[in-house]
Amino acid sequence: MPSHPKAFDFLVFIGRFQPLHQGHYQVICAAFEQAERVIILIGSSHQPRSIRNPWTFAEREQHLRASFEQTLQERLIILPLMDDLYNDQNWVTRVQQSVHGVICRYPPKLGSDAPRIGLIGHSKDQSSYYLALFPQWKALNVPAWGQLSSTPLREQYFLQGAIADTLPQGVAQALAAFQQTAAYEYIVNEWQFIRDYQRGWANAPYPPIFVTVDAVVIQAGHILLVERKARPGKGQFALPGGFLNAEEKIRDAVLRELREETRLKIPSPVLAGSISKAQVFDDPHRSSRGRTITHAYLIELKPDAHGLPKVKGSDDAKQAFWLPLAELNPEQMFEDHFHIIKALVG
Repeated sequence: MPSHPKAFDFLVFIGRFQPLHQGHYQVICAAFEQAERVIILIGSSHQPRSIRNPWTFAEREQHLRASFEQTLQERLIILPLMDDLYNDQNWVTRVQQSVHGVICRYPPKLGSDAPRIGLIGHSKDQSSYYLALFPQWKALNVPAWGQLSSTPLREQYFLQGAIADTLPQGVAQALAAFQQTAAYEYIVNEWQFIRDYQRGWANAPYPPIFVTVDAVVIQAGHILLVERKARPGKGQFALPGGFLNAEEKIRDAVLRELREETRLKIPSPVLAGSISKAQVFDDPHRSSRGRTITHAYLIELKPDAHGLPKVKGSDDAKQAFWLPLAELNPEQMFEDHFHIIKALVG
């Protein structure tokens, strides 16, 4: 029997898949029924491991590949998609470019119309607002399957060691193997730390909102970073910063934290006079510890013939160091610090 023509040439599905569950699986199956090819963009790629994003792009691609037979995989295109927490237009452009790059690999036959592209998903909550960001593509909204959410599945997996029965078989097998790795142990320890940390304010009348500060110090194409020596994010690179004290102003706090963590020996008036920009960063999921709003200050130091100022890790920092901006790696950066740097420095 000849196959019926599909309604779409390409259907695009965007998700984090942390982990891939039956709800995601059913959306992809629906996409295969409607489209010749399915493009899956795996969000939150190129990030360090955290309790919200414990699996890398390569691991999540493996989970997807293990969930579908070979004949379907030939119609499946999987690409990484990096977040842009503080610039929706950059993120939209990145999605458009990724899809365009795929379509160029499959040029239409001579005389055929432009490719029919759609965006598939289900409007579960505010995290699905992206369905309205691409008016040039037809949105295909599919019903949610079982009201599944990856968040409780992650908590169950890392805190109880249990693999949910709502995962495709290939994913369940991969997660069973992942439990034998050092990466699994790292995330378990992060989860336990966060759980104990949040118990400290569990009896508060309402969840607290924390205020922090971060210093983005630039000199001669280098940025001043620290390596964290404590959880969360132990071993990851971060901006010098910390929590605001009750008795200080925000600008005073950023200069204090900068000195405490890096021992940067530049007079405070010089540092204060080198502040060129300040911005608030408030993504609701930016910190696993709880709702945390940070005030970041860009401090641009003039080039010095004697080289970069000497720094030394102290307080919460295992080490402090200068890194060429071109060598910044988002997979090494703590929380949203890469995005903060990108927003302030460009």
